[in-house]
Formats: sequence, structure tokens, C-alpha cells
Amino acid sequence: MKDHDVCQVNCTDEEKVERVAGELNEQNTSEAAKIFKALSDETRIKIAYALYIEKELCVCDVAAIVNSSTATASHHLRLLKNLGLAKYRKEGKLVFYSLIDDHVKQLIYLAFEHQREMVKND
Repeated sequence: MKDHDVCQVNCTDEEKVERVAGELNEQNTSEAAKIFKALSDETRIKIAYALYIEKELCVCDVAAIVNSSTATASHHLRLLKNLGLAKYRKEGKLVFYSLIDDHVKQLIYLAFEHQREMVKND
């Protein structure tokens, strides 16, 4: 049986290949991949979505939202911070997290919007 999603002949458009490969070589793909790796964990995407909705949450609230211990929530939040997706501020004995900027907010929004569209089109 032949694959229908694979070219049956090998041909390349040299101009396109050179243009795209050149552009790709100028990008930091490993750092971009880290963003998606961070968000590929179900607990972290839940946390990111919670922060998208509420703007800022303390670690205890995040733990309650994702039904985890505060240690687990803190671990995931720290990872999101270390990968440049979240930031935190301390207020007395509480630590509040938020998404770092509108780019991250757009990523979260678009991921869930795309998922809703995929379900709608099934």
C-alpha cells in the first residue's frame, strides 16, 4: 500500500528551500521549542490557562485550581518562570504569578482557540 501523504517523486524548489532554510538558520529554534515543551505538560497548560483567565494567582490558588499540592504547583510555576513564560511577585508570605507578556497570553489563547475549532470541525 502506498502512502498518500508522501511525495511519490523527489523534487525540490531550490529557491524556496534556500530562502526558508536561510531564514530558519537565523532563528533560535531550540529556545522556541522550549516554550512548547513547557506548555506540553497538561498541568502546566492548565496553570497557564488559569493565569490567562485570572491574570494573577497565588501559588495556593493555582494548587487548588489544578487539584495539586502547593509544592507541585510551585514546581510547575517555577518551571514556567525559568523558561520565560511567567513572572512572580512576593507580597508578605504570599507569592503571586502571572504570565510574562502578551505574546505568551496570545499563545495560550490561540492553543485553546485552535482546540475548540478542531472539535467544532469534527
